[in-house]
Amino acid sequence: MEEDITALPASGPMLSRKDFVSDQLVRWCPGCGDFAILATIQKLLPSLGIPREKYVFVSGIGCSSRFPYYMNTYGFHSIHGRAPTFATGLKCVRPDLQVWVVTGDGDGLSIGGNHLIHALRRNVDIKILLFNNKIYGLTKGQTSPTSEQGKKTKSTPQGSVDYPVNPVNIALASEATFVARAVDTDLPFLTEVLRRAALHKGLAFVEIFQNCIVFNDGAWAEVSEKALRDDTTLTLQHGKPLVFGKDKNRGIRLKNGFVPETVEFEPGKPPRDLLVHDEKAPNATLAHLIAHLERPYFPVPQGVFRSVERPVLHELIDEQVAQAKKAGSADLQKLLAGSENWVVRSA
Repeated sequence: MEEDITALPASGPMLSRKDFVSDQLVRWCPGCGDFAILATIQKLLPSLGIPREKYVFVSGIGCSSRFPYYMNTYGFHSIHGRAPTFATGLKCVRPDLQVWVVTGDGDGLSIGGNHLIHALRRNVDIKILLFNNKIYGLTKGQTSPTSEQGKKTKSTPQGSVDYPVNPVNIALASEATFVARAVDTDLPFLTEVLRRAALHKGLAFVEIFQNCIVFNDGAWAEVSEKALRDDTTLTLQHGKPLVFGKDKNRGIRLKNGFVPETVEFEPGKPPRDLLVHDEKAPNATLAHLIAHLERPYFPVPQGVFRSVERPVLHELIDEQVAQAKKAGSADLQKLLAGSENWVVRSA
C-alpha cells in the first residue's frame, strides 16, 4: 500500500468514528457482513483528512443500499441500479466532494449493469463498493448475476442454468483505473484496500465478498474463514511474485504460453519463473488473467488488481467547456440554418 496517508484533517476539528455514525437504527439481519463493512468505513474516514461535510454516500436498492442512512454524512438513497449515474452528476458539478457509491451484486450488475459499465469506462472520480453475496437478499433469496451455476433457490428450484459474472473482470474490461477485491471478515486488509480506493484519483471499484447469513450463509466460507484463507486466497502485492499458502510454498506461473498453473517449492525459495504482479501495467491483460483464478483449481486473488492514472471525467468536461468559452458566443440561428439542414416537402 504505497500512497501517503494523511492522518489528521488539514483544517477543522479532529474527527473520530462516532462523528460518522448516524442516529438511525441499523436494520440489517444480526450477523450480516454489512455491519463489518459499515464499521470499517466509519473508522477509516476520520483518518483521511477530509471534512465530514465533503463526503456523500449514494446507493440504489437492496440491503447494502441502506448504507447512506447509517452514515452521518450527506447521502442519497436513489433508484434501482442508478446510483452510479446520480453520483456521476453530483461529482461533475461538485468536484470538491468525495462521492462513494454502495451497491450490491443484483443492484449493480443486473438492474444497473449498464450504468455501472459506463461509469467505469468514463473514469468518474467516485468510489464504488460492490457488496457481493451472490444472492438477492432484500427480496428473500433469488439468484443474482454472481450466483453459481446450479444454485437452487425459490426462483430456480431445479438449479440456475446461468453462468455467473465476475465483477472484477467486468471492471477491468471497462477500463476502470482502480480495481480491487477484499472480504468482509479480514478487516485490516479491507481497511487498507478501502484506504487506497479513497486516495485514488479516478474511479475506484472494490468488490467486497459479503456474507448473507439468512439466504446464502457461507457462500464465501472457503476464502473468508481465517483457518482456511491462507491456502485458498492469493494476496496481490505490486512487484511481488504470486505466492500463497500457509507456508508460502506455492505459487502461480504460466505454461504453454498464457495458461496459469500452481507450483510447489521449498519455503523461501520461489522459482524465478513465477508470475510477478504489476498493478501499474498500462493494459489490463495480466490483471484479467489473475482475476480469472478461481477455486477449486487456484487460490482466489485479493487486493489491488489495477491502479493506473488517467484524466477524470469532470476535468475533461471542464476543459472542454473552457475551450468553448474561449471561442466566443455561438450563433444558434446560424447553427440551425447550417448545411446539414433540409426541408421535407409534401408530395
